[in-house]
Amino acid sequence: MKEWHLIGMACLLILAAGCSGQGGQGNAGENQIHADPAGFVREAAAFAESAGKDAALAEFGNASGRFSRGSLYIYAYDYSGTLLAHPYASEVVGANRGNWTDVRGLPAIRIGAATAANGGGYIAYLYPTPENGSIDEAAEETSLPKIVYVAPAGETWWVASGSYLSGAAGPGTEPYPEPVSAMIDLVERGAAYGRDHGRATAFRAISNQTGTFVDAAGHYLYAYDYNGTLLAHPYLQAAVGSNLIERQDPFGMKNIRALRDTARDGGGFVVFVWPNPDRGNREELKIGYVLPVDETWWVGSGVYLSEITGVDASLPSP
Repeated sequence: MKEWHLIGMACLLILAAGCSGQGGQGNAGENQIHADPAGFVREAAAFAESAGKDAALAEFGNASGRFSRGSLYIYAYDYSGTLLAHPYASEVVGANRGNWTDVRGLPAIRIGAATAANGGGYIAYLYPTPENGSIDEAAEETSLPKIVYVAPAGETWWVASGSYLSGAAGPGTEPYPEPVSAMIDLVERGAAYGRDHGRATAFRAISNQTGTFVDAAGHYLYAYDYNGTLLAHPYLQAAVGSNLIERQDPFGMKNIRALRDTARDGGGFVVFVWPNPDRGNREELKIGYVLPVDETWWVGSGVYLSEITGVDASLPSP
């Protein structure tokens, strides 16, 4: 299993979504508080088991407590979606957020609860970056992927912590982990190619399994129009010409619509659920990136969460 080292940055962590408040691999020398959210969350779960739920929630809600460590801190939900503890958003503790979705419609809290109930693991979704010490959940333009580790803390509740994806890049100049940076480059090259060479030539290139838009790791480019019709794909060629705008994942997100909307808004990240062929087509969160080519079509690609964390990120059934 690869260790996932986070380089800390101040953030309001993700499953407290809806709150306005203050507040890959790296090298082994990084501060381990920031390097291992999984270990941090498991430590919190062990504390909850030994100290009891009430004492644990009080500690998790304490901004000066042992589980508030700079940019990493613990927060807690029950399985119905009620926020139980958060050190920087005490004003919304007790609110039910089970139906909360990120800016592109991913039901992040339900996915977190399902993952925790299945024993724990990594999840991801979009969340706005802090500005002037607060979070505006409606600020789509500042939303970036965040990666979190969740774990059960008892039969009825769970705990989590994590960081923005850009904090996982490790040393060097790239703002994201290498698989994500490569995926963004692929989409940028594909959009430029489409503008320079036109639709027909671009569709042939995108659909070529041995072409320039499929890399050695199997990452690929795809193309859709704004109605949701698949225009080119190296591995789903039988579906080319089909309209997939209403495709819905097991958690209820219409992911092609979300990708289309993002491209129509100028492009950017989308976190969505998609079967992973390298893991028996089990459903997994995927961090996608899309860009418009022109006013009629757009391109995208994606990286599975397990490629970033180095561990199986298959989702349980909702």
